[in-house]
Amino acid sequence: MNFTQNERINQITSSTLIVGVDIAKFKHVARAQDYRGVELGRTITFENNREGFELFVSWFHKIATEQGFKDVVVGMEPTGHYWLNLACFLLEQQVLCVVVNPLHVKKSKELDDNSPTKNDIKDAKVIAQLVKDGRYAVPNLPQGIYAELREAMKIRDHLSTDLRVVQGRVHNWLDRYFPEFLTVFKDWECKSARQMLGLCLLPYELVSQSEESLLRHLREVAKRGLGIERMRSLKAAASRSVGIREGAALAKLELKLLLTQYELLESKFEELEVKLDELLEQIPHVKQLLAIKGIGRDSIAGFLAEVGDIERYQHPKQIIKLAGLNLKENTSGKHKGQTKITKRGRKRLRVLLFRVMMPLVAKNCAFKALHQYYTKRPTNPLKKMQSLIALCSKLIRILFGVIKKGHWFSEEKMLQDIPRFTEVSLAA
Repeated sequence: MNFTQNERINQITSSTLIVGVDIAKFKHVARAQDYRGVELGRTITFENNREGFELFVSWFHKIATEQGFKDVVVGMEPTGHYWLNLACFLLEQQVLCVVVNPLHVKKSKELDDNSPTKNDIKDAKVIAQLVKDGRYAVPNLPQGIYAELREAMKIRDHLSTDLRVVQGRVHNWLDRYFPEFLTVFKDWECKSARQMLGLCLLPYELVSQSEESLLRHLREVAKRGLGIERMRSLKAAASRSVGIREGAALAKLELKLLLTQYELLESKFEELEVKLDELLEQIPHVKQLLAIKGIGRDSIAGFLAEVGDIERYQHPKQIIKLAGLNLKENTSGKHKGQTKITKRGRKRLRVLLFRVMMPLVAKNCAFKALHQYYTKRPTNPLKKMQSLIALCSKLIRILFGVIKKGHWFSEEKMLQDIPRFTEVSLAA
């Protein structure tokens, strides 16, 4: 479906049945109307399961048949994740499903009755009215390989969060029971340090172990960089440790559990990395994206997971708007306010692009030179943050072109395409 306001309005014709659905966790409420806002049929409440979905579909199909409608548009408010099951079911039934902005529902619910009253039946009608006026968007529900990729990146985010939690808890344990440990091993996550922690010995227990036995234990995972002097330093640190001695039995159990969790998360990360490589190999022109200096595999995977199939988009401005990087301004009469980005759309995509831009500006000659031009040009120079945001939009256009047409990225061509940009050095 087209993306401009006029084209969305033109999609709603006299032969279109409009259905508004108020989403909840257990039961949804739906109301139907025509393109003029005349309500048709009775309000229906159906459960969030297959039987309820089938009842809902048969309900609006019956109204469409009786009233002579050829098309059906189902609009809903994307409440949490509860709307996804119904949206996917309607997609399987080849029924057009659209979403409306929750803020629009909140702001426009007083138009009909001049009352701030909120209930499911009223919200369903408000949603249908917004769809009638073309104030809706077609949801980006990824399919096939892109659905797998989005789920993989979601799992990766969860694993990253869980891993940071475990890392913090291990540091907490060391601060309480063996704060001197990190004076001998700079990083507890290295193989030798984890091997030593795997003994689950408190400092006063470690002192009684022989240096040779400790070294043999470490040599099981690390052959180089370890010697008897390291073991002597560790025992010396343990002998003067101020770590807590109370609750020793359960403290050792806690450390053992934390190390087990860390190893499990680490192994799952490795499995996921292999899966991500397999998924990216199935998407066209990923090699061209990986060839862009400063962009890594995880950044490309995150971008494709959020955007989905690029063929769904007609212009890179759609992706810019999806990321919330499109501009807004506040002007009234002679007053002209600041121009800022809207920050609407997918927050994950916007954050990812901004994080990608940091290494790009540092490592990619073209982006570095362009950033310098934006911030130091004689007329209308941008602040550093404004320049980075502008470059994020530029990156979207580049990624769109590379994926859409399969061209290789050229730093020289990127700079040549910019008006009045003729004397930019590509030196690092």
